[in-house]
Amino acid sequence: MRLAMIGLGRMGAGIARRLMEHGHQIVGYDRSAEAVAALAKDGATPADSLEDIVAKLETPRIFWVMLPAGAPTESTVEALTEIASPGDIIIDGGNSFYKDDIRRAKATTARGIHYVDVGTSGGVWGLERGFCMMIGGDKETVDLLDPIFEALAPGLGTIPRTIGRTDQEGFDPRAEKGYIHAGPTGAGHFVKMVHNGIEYGLMAAYAEGFDVLKGKVSEKLPEDERFDLNLTDIAEVWRRGSVISSWLLDLSAIALAKDQMLEAYSGHVADSGEGQWTIDAAMEESVPAYVLSAALFARYRSRVDTTFGDKLLSAMRFGFGGHVEMPQ
Repeated sequence: MRLAMIGLGRMGAGIARRLMEHGHQIVGYDRSAEAVAALAKDGATPADSLEDIVAKLETPRIFWVMLPAGAPTESTVEALTEIASPGDIIIDGGNSFYKDDIRRAKATTARGIHYVDVGTSGGVWGLERGFCMMIGGDKETVDLLDPIFEALAPGLGTIPRTIGRTDQEGFDPRAEKGYIHAGPTGAGHFVKMVHNGIEYGLMAAYAEGFDVLKGKVSEKLPEDERFDLNLTDIAEVWRRGSVISSWLLDLSAIALAKDQMLEAYSGHVADSGEGQWTIDAAMEESVPAYVLSAALFARYRSRVDTTFGDKLLSAMRFGFGGHVEMPQ
C-alpha cells in the first residue's frame, strides 16, 4: 500500500522504514528537511508540505500522523481535514487523549473522511522487533488497513501460544500477532493509555526494589546487616527464570551493566500524560488505582528530590523510547 508518514521522529521513522521493508510505499514529511532526506535515502518519496503529500497520493489517501500529542497533532489533523477528499483516511498513531479522537472523528466524518486511532508501543526498538498496536475505528476502514498493521506487528515470533485461547468463541488471530481492533474511535488510544499507566507502575516497582537493594550497604544499618550487593548481577539473574522477568528488566540490566550507579542519568523523570489520563479514567469509573497513582506521583516527586530509583526509571525510559533525562 502507499501512504504518507507525517512526523519522522524516532517512532515515525521506524514505522516508515519497517513498512518499506515489507514492500509498502511511503511518502515522508517532517518539519526537519534532514529527517525527510534521511528517509528518502532509504526509498521513501519526499514531500515538502501537506499539500505536496496530497498531490503524491492516489485516493483513497492514507495519512499516518506520528506527532506529539496535543497541539502538533491537533493542528495537523485539522489541516489534513481541510485538504483531504471524501474516502481518505487519517490515522493518529501517537499518544493522543482518547476523548480528542472521538471529537476529531466527528469533524472528519462530517466531511466523509475516515479517522483511525492507533495506540502504538515499541519505541526505538520497533523497527527491529515490531510494534504492538491497539486500534480504534470503524471495522471496514480498519480491515482495509490490515496489510499495514500486519507488516508493522511483531508476528507470532517465539512467544508460546496461550493455552486454551484458540478455543474461545470469537478468537481473533491478530492479537497473537501483536495488534488488535480494540473497538470504535478512541478505543485504541484508551487501551494504550491504560497500557502506559501500567507501565508507570511496573517501572516504579523495579526502581523502588533496586533502590532498596542499593541501600542495604547504608551506614545507618548495623554493620553485620550491611550487604554490598552487585546490582548488575541481580538484574541479570532475575532475567533468567524469575517470575518478574520482563523487557523492562532487560533494559534495566543493560543500563546497570554499563554503569551500576547510573551516573549518566538525572533521575528527573518526565511523564507524557497517559499516566494522569489513566488515573482520571479510574476516577470517572470509581476504580481504585493505588499503584498507578503512586507511580505517577513518584514521577512528580522526582523533579524535586531525586533517588537512585529515579535514575533507573530514567534509564528504562531511555532504553525503550530514547527519552533523554541526562544531568545538565
